[in-house]
Amino acid sequence: MNPVLTQAVQTEEDAETEGVDVDAELAAAIMSRRIIQSLITVEAWEGYTFADHQIKIKESHDLYGAVMWPSAIVLCYFLDTHRETYNLLDKNVIELGAGTGLVSIVTSLLGAKVTSTDLPEVLSNLQYNVLRNTRGSCRHPPRVTELSWGKELEQHFPQAACHYDYVFAADVVYCHPYLAELLDTFDHLCQDGTEILWAMRFRLDRENQFVERFQTRFRLDELYDLPSLSIKLYRASRKEMGRKTRSGEAA
Repeated sequence: MNPVLTQAVQTEEDAETEGVDVDAELAAAIMSRRIIQSLITVEAWEGYTFADHQIKIKESHDLYGAVMWPSAIVLCYFLDTHRETYNLLDKNVIELGAGTGLVSIVTSLLGAKVTSTDLPEVLSNLQYNVLRNTRGSCRHPPRVTELSWGKELEQHFPQAACHYDYVFAADVVYCHPYLAELLDTFDHLCQDGTEILWAMRFRLDRENQFVERFQTRFRLDELYDLPSLSIKLYRASRKEMGRKTRSGEAA
């Protein structure tokens, strides 16, 4: 084989090996934040160490949205290890599809003003986890409230009053029938200066299709790519900084 070609092939193989090693190391660091329940107790829980706290999460296995998913752990790890770059102190944050509440809890413990949202049937377990892990430990008590994607957004989250520094989301796309409404919800909540942090586990082609649709409205940067977990973490912001009111006039 041509020596130059041989060197190029070797360089590419080395890069792939290095990428695999980095992925495995980062994935291991992320998953090491889990706490293994050593004793059989009356209440089963999932444990995690973030924001200098031990967090206990109760799942509800009869509800699809009230189960822990790895994307939430990835997002929490990123926030916890990038506190200087993403200083959440006194920032206004809203989480979509909060589920068990882990991301909202960690964000609250890091000093943010958090609005944690999900569907009505999930709120009871979400509220339980949030209160259990933040009461007396947070600068700002988090708010738990209903948000059905695409429905009555201006009524419940008026743009004139609701200005969010960050919109967080973890694993909100998988097998969901309301992806167009999710995109509209992202769009409604994002104003000038709002940044989205969104962790997603790729399983089906529709996830790729949603990313493509998402990019028609938002600039998208990849922060993590973890093939071993099939998860990517994105940062996003609106492409069009100027917004229009319902009458079509510039806001």
